[in-house]
Order: sequence, then C-alpha cells, then structure tokens
Amino acid sequence: MATHPRGERRAPARPSGRLPGRLRRTVLAGLVSAAVAASVVGAARPVDVPAPVPPAVAPLTPAGATELAAELAERYGAERAALRDAARTARAHGARHRAEALTAMATAERSFLSFDGRDGGRGIEVVGDLARADRIAVLVPGVDTTIDSYGRLQRGAVALQKELGPRAAVVAWLDYRTPATGSAASVTPGRADQAARTLHSFVSELHRVRPDARLTLLGHSYGSVVCALAAPGLPVADIVLYGSPGTSLDRAADLRTRATVWAGRASGDWVAEVPHVSVPLPAGSRLGFGTDPVDPAFGARRFAAGDGGHSDYLAPGSVPLRNLARIVDGQEPDRA
Repeated sequence: MATHPRGERRAPARPSGRLPGRLRRTVLAGLVSAAVAASVVGAARPVDVPAPVPPAVAPLTPAGATELAAELAERYGAERAALRDAARTARAHGARHRAEALTAMATAERSFLSFDGRDGGRGIEVVGDLARADRIAVLVPGVDTTIDSYGRLQRGAVALQKELGPRAAVVAWLDYRTPATGSAASVTPGRADQAARTLHSFVSELHRVRPDARLTLLGHSYGSVVCALAAPGLPVADIVLYGSPGTSLDRAADLRTRATVWAGRASGDWVAEVPHVSVPLPAGSRLGFGTDPVDPAFGARRFAAGDGGHSDYLAPGSVPLRNLARIVDGQEPDRA
C-alpha cells in the first residue's frame, strides 16, 4: 500500500541536517561529545562472557502446519539445550546474572528458533504457534537490549501476542548486537546496516515457510533504523516505526516497500529530543538519522502512541499496545 497520496508531485526532499549554521554546529558538537564519552562506557559493558559455539541449524522447510510444528518442536528443543550449555559456561565464569537469565530462557515454556551466547548474546524467540498463526509480528528492539536485559523484550512480545489472541505469533528478534544508549554506535547506522541484511534473510525465510500468514515488521528505537534499511522488497504488509530517532532515510517512500509504513511516538518519549540531522562522516558513514518519522514530511501514516515513555509501548493495557495489535491485525488504529 502506498504511503503517500497517488499522483502527488513532491518537491525534492530537503537534505537532512540543514539547520542554521550555529545551531547545526552546536547540535553536532553535542552529538559527537556524547558519542565519544558514552562509547568509552559502552565498551565496558559485560558482553565478553564466554559461551559455547552454537550448533548449526538448517533453514526451516516449507510444509504443512503439522509437519512444520514437528520441525519447530525439534528446533526449540535443540535451542533449549544450547541455552543450558551457555548457562553452565556463564556460571563457571562467575557471571551469575547471565547464568540466571539463560536458565530462565531455557525453560520448557520458551521457544527459541536460534540462540548464540557469544558477543553479548543473540536470540530469536517465538511467542505463540508459529506453524498455525495467520498473523505474525516480528519485533526488532533497539538500544541496550542484550541477553542480560532480554526480559523486557520478552515481556513485550508476550503482551502483544496476548493482545492479538491465539491465531497470532510474535517473534522477538534479537539477532544483532544493539548499541548502548549514547554510544558512538547509537548515533550512526553502521550496526543497523549489518543487522538489516540478517533481518531481511530471516523475514524472507519466514515468508517461505508461512506464505499465507500476514507479516508485520515492528521496529522500536534503533530497531526502527534496522527495519527501514531491511525494508526493500520484504514481503510484509506493514512496517511500524515507534520510538524512532529517524531511519537514515528522508521519506517513507525511500524505504522502497509496498508495505504500509506507520510511525508513532509517545508524548513522554525522550527520543523526541534527539536532533533530526544526518551529516556525512569519513568512510561513508553518517552521524544522526535524518527526518523524524512522525513528521508529516516523512510521509508515514501516524498512529496514536499514548503518553508513556520510551520503554512503555508494549505495556499491557496501553494505547500503543492496542494500536500496534490493530496494525498487525490489518485493522485501522487510532490515529494521532
């Protein structure tokens, strides 16, 4: 579905970051100073807890619901074993908090498509019946989401699946190393570029095994940058950007997708204060993420996101959770 009126001839987009000179220099100085200072702190995060090399997994096979359910059950069992191995390794290393988190993730009630405990940890968890769901939502988290803080993402996935009901599945996709808030990586798209390729492959595989399911991609915070960069050609019905600092693109049309592009931001979200600039850096990178996705100039359809904070979009009973579920369902959300 188009994200801008048909036939409308838009003027060329203003280059992102075209602020008055003095203000622009002030903004850039603040961004660079924060990035450099915080990157030192971010480098000390406990990402170096050792973990076993995970077992190789084969791509899922397109099949009927019964056959796919059996294949998924086997995959989930293998990943529980991998999680238990990683928990034992973390405990032997003295990383008690990491070991406890991994042990909780390895329970019989949890269903992981993949897990890799190295380099801070990565995982893809399914909430709901992926083999039979007719609506599938893929949640892509943003800054500060690691295996140690994974519970927040998992609780959000559970809340969204409960809001959607038994015919829906939610995938919590933590298959990249997220940046720390305020670090150099958090104000440049480098990690998002890398993650976007991995996300594109995953969603394409998901479509191959569940071609009749309605797929929705939801990106929170820095995860919205990942989703936007992964968007071209993805077989999804909707792409939702919420709590977004920007996408590195000037307009929704630049996502090069036939999906409907949605944007929402809560009134209490600190990300509204992030300067919407995008300035070239050496080696082809950029500082900042450009146009605000909730700005009408971006061209996304806006939905009401309530008055919560940056981490409140998936809170049970909240306005944004209800509207995100409506989008996944193919229904019209409350508009902002």
